[in-house]
Amino acid sequence: MTNNIKLKHKLMITYVMVVMIPVLIVGMAITAYFRSQAMDRAIAQTTNNVEKVKTRTATMLRVPADISDAFMLDKRLGTIASTRYSSVLELTRAYLSYTDFREYVRRYREISGIRFYYDNPTLINNLELIPADSNIKSTSWYEKAMSSKNSGWLYIHDQQEIPVNRLSLIRQISFEGIPKSGVLMVTMNQEELNRMLRQEPFETLIADEQGYIVASKNPSLVGKTLESLDFGVDLRKQHKGTLKMNVKGEPSYVVVDTLTPESSMNGLKFISVFATKPIVEDANRVSYVGLVIILLVLLIALFFVYIVSLLTTNRMLRLSRHLNRLALGDLNVVSNIDGNDEIGQLSRQFNYMVGSINRLMEQVVEKTEQNNALELAQREIKLKMMASQINPHFLFNALESIRMNAILKGDKEIANVVRMLGKLMRKNLEVGREHTPLKEEMEMVRSYLEIQKFRYEDRLKYTLTVQDEVAGIRVPPLIIQPLVENAVVHGVEDKEDGVDVDVRIWNEAGLVHVLVRDNGMGMTPERLAEVTETITGPEEPERNRIGLRNVHQRLVLSYGEEHGLNISSVSGVGTEITFTIPMKNEDN
Repeated sequence: MTNNIKLKHKLMITYVMVVMIPVLIVGMAITAYFRSQAMDRAIAQTTNNVEKVKTRTATMLRVPADISDAFMLDKRLGTIASTRYSSVLELTRAYLSYTDFREYVRRYREISGIRFYYDNPTLINNLELIPADSNIKSTSWYEKAMSSKNSGWLYIHDQQEIPVNRLSLIRQISFEGIPKSGVLMVTMNQEELNRMLRQEPFETLIADEQGYIVASKNPSLVGKTLESLDFGVDLRKQHKGTLKMNVKGEPSYVVVDTLTPESSMNGLKFISVFATKPIVEDANRVSYVGLVIILLVLLIALFFVYIVSLLTTNRMLRLSRHLNRLALGDLNVVSNIDGNDEIGQLSRQFNYMVGSINRLMEQVVEKTEQNNALELAQREIKLKMMASQINPHFLFNALESIRMNAILKGDKEIANVVRMLGKLMRKNLEVGREHTPLKEEMEMVRSYLEIQKFRYEDRLKYTLTVQDEVAGIRVPPLIIQPLVENAVVHGVEDKEDGVDVDVRIWNEAGLVHVLVRDNGMGMTPERLAEVTETITGPEEPERNRIGLRNVHQRLVLSYGEEHGLNISSVSGVGTEITFTIPMKNEDN
């Protein structure tokens, strides 16, 4: 329904219904709004403060956690705790020799003590190394520590010989080669915890999972339980969030957050409480003043909204008419809407767009024709260049005559070599074909290698391996022979003991992989970079023979850049050239 209303009318109706009517009818609801905003800011500030306290607490807790990690690897502690002492003198010497607990306490103000409980009746309680008797083992914190490999954070309130009554890290400690485990207790410094909370504007406290208060802005609350504070709700079961409740008969907000340190089996709960009355009083005064100002602004704004909506919609209607003409195919339309605002900018961009469309249409047509003609010309030139490299028919006829003469005279070896050479020349004469079966290409490679083997004898060895499933794949002619020729020429002529040439062709993941490897002299990194630049760089007029560049360019033209030649070489070791051809292509 609203889509049928003009824009200027939409603006006016929206302003009246969404702004003016709610303000005039609701009126005093603004007071509640300001109160809500003030409360939200107070809650946000308290939440932010709790988050800061949580961050600082996490930093403090990292100290005992790191200390416990260090004791996990302390073999001396394991030895002292597990040794069965035959006399008090021997035990005293062992205690005196181990000062790590006291060193950590002196070094870090965040902790007040370290204890290690171990099941060894020969130990004596020196408040550091303590024998784990039946009373200790029956405590909830000891059982909790022994039931998990993770550390735990609890307020230890058991009535021991010297009570702890502080937030402590408990952790099961196992030593390599010692079957029994002990429990490490790192006690936090209560004064440091309380000092961190004293600067908070509202009542803030920290409790463990049992509900014991481990730190508070009011130190007298430490050691008490959350139940004893009589909040009217079980805060132990409350997760992160904000609660509204009566605390000591006054409406208040309680912000709750939790912290579970890394690799811990339990966490801590952070609670901050603030009364709403002082905050609401300030918000009420602000809301009354704001209501008067808003009413005046609404009346003034109504007039300006009407004027601006009228001017804006008129100009947009003119631009819309221009767009309609362009959509109907009128590429000569010109928008003459003035102004430097967004609509004026749209008008100028519209004119620029129309001009760009005209120019791009002309360029696209021209470029398409040029690219098509260029691609066809390049393919034709490349194939003609190959065919023109080895073209004279008389060579084949002459070779046939020589071969027949050699057979008549009984020289079969020469006749076979001449036959191979003739076969090679015949294939070259047929190079004008666009593609040839891979098996014929390999016959040409074999003929070439047999001729070269006749020439170099034992200095040349070769291996040809072709999977049967790829033998029928059609490939550009003379695509492998130049690579083999390169391996032979630079191998046999440059290496005194000759060269081994290995040609392998196989199918893998839908691609025909071609590998030509030799164990010739190889290339230095500089020479390899020069060769790579030669085959991939701009073409030079003098490079018009069949070679690596010719092969690379034809592969790129036929199958794409990713199917070009890849050359790797190590000086004194050899050279390896590879390329791929799609198993399924339009020529198969």
